Amino acid sequence: MKWLVGETTEILAALNEDAELTQEDNQHVEEQVRQIIKQVIENGDQALKEYSKKFDQVELEDLLVSEEAINLGYQRVEDEVIEALEVAKENIISYHKKQKQYDFMDTEKTGVLRGQLVLPLARIGVYVPGGTASYPSSVLMNVLPAKIAGVKEIIMVTPPSSNSIPDVILAAAKIAGVDKIFQIGGAHSIAALAYGTQTVPKVDKIVGPGNIYVATAKKQVFGVVGIDMIAGPSEIGILADQTANPTYIAADLLSQAEHDTLARAILVTDSTKLAEQVEKEIYRQLDTLPRKKIAEVAIKNHGLIIIASTVEAMFTIMNEIAPEHLEVQLADPISYLHEIKNAGSIFLGEYASEPVGDYFSGTNHVLPTSGTAKFYSPLGVYDFVKYSQVTYYTKEALAQAKDAIALLARKEGLEAHARAIECRFD
Repeated sequence: MKWLVGETTEILAALNEDAELTQEDNQHVEEQVRQIIKQVIENGDQALKEYSKKFDQVELEDLLVSEEAINLGYQRVEDEVIEALEVAKENIISYHKKQKQYDFMDTEKTGVLRGQLVLPLARIGVYVPGGTASYPSSVLMNVLPAKIAGVKEIIMVTPPSSNSIPDVILAAAKIAGVDKIFQIGGAHSIAALAYGTQTVPKVDKIVGPGNIYVATAKKQVFGVVGIDMIAGPSEIGILADQTANPTYIAADLLSQAEHDTLARAILVTDSTKLAEQVEKEIYRQLDTLPRKKIAEVAIKNHGLIIIASTVEAMFTIMNEIAPEHLEVQLADPISYLHEIKNAGSIFLGEYASEPVGDYFSGTNHVLPTSGTAKFYSPLGVYDFVKYSQVTYYTKEALAQAKDAIALLARKEGLEAHARAIECRFD
């Protein structure tokens, strides 16, 4: 793991330099994705089948997964897994229901009605990652907030594996209430959702995490459709002092490192002794980790231990990192909540381990990464609605406002705006 020790300004400068190098490394993907999108626009389903053969080594006859296949997949999943998914569903619904927003109307001035309508999106696309692991939890996290928002149709895409989708993914989709599932992944699936093909319908918004190609494709189709965010590799930041348990910290850092060789695992502490214990523990735990090859590369290339001079400096540094997941393993962690300015999902105390949020607490695990927690939020019900404003004026109310409106219009040089008001009183 890399270590950073020094003054806060020096540490922040080093972090910014690393971020700039990462952005440069990603630029070569842009053109590849641009060509994939172009081919899908021009050739539709045929391009999707060719890319599935090229990237997933799967030859597809049907892109759409049949209801029979979904039901059979559900039936093959162990009862205890179905039960766990159902409980997770309940927790996700109970949390996200509190995010629901409602129409409002006000009549603060006589003859004037102002309001806002909260309108669900008609059709959304959900990307569920495949590849080195299956993520049924991502199905629930993306679909259930959309259901709560009132989205009429939910289309799911996910990469096939050996000409099929894992049963647990199909089961999660059935439990969550997905309307259609297409066995396609990668940048080509994002293009299909954005532009539509002979089989895949065009959606209004695309959500869900994916690899760099998926993230780049979402970035390039934004504007044609809405997107939730441009997410990078998984990351975790942990704030810890000498009271923290190094075994817990190491395990939590590895919980993200095993996702992807590009995943970031960061410890910020004011205790050199704790840092040394954590690093030792990481390598001990790595030896028995099934996904050791992935986690080991992530820890080597993107694992980071930062030694700060004070607790205040720890928060300054972590707020600049703005991690996707932030654990606070300090004595009395709740008392520090007001110090956190930038984080996707916050976990307080040594028993709020990050996987609690991944699977079970009900908070969402689709989160801003790569510092975007400074301006992005976790996925929520609010991502699946749009807002329309409402205005109503009586003639009497407009009469009181007409001179001010016309004055402002002419101040901006927009005579037709002024006349549109005044003609009603000629």
